[in-house]
Amino acid sequence: MLGSAGSPTTATLDEIARPAGGFAMVAMDQRESLRTMFDAGAARGSARVEDDRVVDFKVAVARRLGPIASGFLIDRGPAFDRVRGSVLSSSTGLVLAADSLVQDVGGPVEETGLDDVVLGDGFDLRGVAALKLLLIWRRDARRRDRVELARQFVAGARRRGVLSVLEPVVRPTAAEDADTWDLDDAIVEAAHELSGLGADLYKAQVPKAGRGPLTTLVAACERLGAAVRGPWVVLSQGVDPGDFERAVLAACRGGASGFLAGRALWSDVVGAPDVDAALRAVAVPRLRRLVDVVDAEARPWRQAWASS
Repeated sequence: MLGSAGSPTTATLDEIARPAGGFAMVAMDQRESLRTMFDAGAARGSARVEDDRVVDFKVAVARRLGPIASGFLIDRGPAFDRVRGSVLSSSTGLVLAADSLVQDVGGPVEETGLDDVVLGDGFDLRGVAALKLLLIWRRDARRRDRVELARQFVAGARRRGVLSVLEPVVRPTAAEDADTWDLDDAIVEAAHELSGLGADLYKAQVPKAGRGPLTTLVAACERLGAAVRGPWVVLSQGVDPGDFERAVLAACRGGASGFLAGRALWSDVVGAPDVDAALRAVAVPRLRRLVDVVDAEARPWRQAWASS
């Protein structure tokens, strides 16, 4: 594949795509935010969740949802080697987070940088199809620095011979009025600025947070799709799990090639007494329905590149 900012690689998006060219990918790269989700379900005053419990949850999600998904995203924490080594099937493309996160305990990610360990020449990327960078996008003094960060990420992934997935998440600045700040305008503006930097796949927030009439959502997604260069998928952050299937439908009808989502699939399973049973009862059928939507409605990635 040849991006706009580098030399060809042998990898193509087929490594993380469905046979028809759409994407149905599961995100399990949450770090501090996953601990916060466990803490929210714990008794008041109890100790923070044990590391082993977090790792076991990630492995359980990979074991149950991985075989259904076209791609599986994880961080390089203790679950990574277990997922790569014996859990994830060869038919599911492995995506590895290459972002370092600035995040207070219990708070959202405020800023990100490159994980120099993952991007370093000495890090073992065997079995990894793609790297992903989360980028917090704001209209502030660091805006140009974030564009450069995205360029460095794309170049670093290409140098390591793997695909790149760029995930901007838009946020207002302290000076912007939260009552008048427009989420959809910011998502589109970020896409204009960042989607042409050479990433193989662009990952965007769902316009209107997935709420509203289907025709309105489709129109908002068409507007976003017109701004994105190349194939794009949606994430589930900010979308109620009950709304996500319809949001994916609207996105695909608006030009998206599928989804890469975490919370909308498994958030209500966190802390379950029997995680495996809860995943089988709740998350597996949810993911299967989303796969059906992608197979029926998503724009194949090759078509998206050809028309960009």
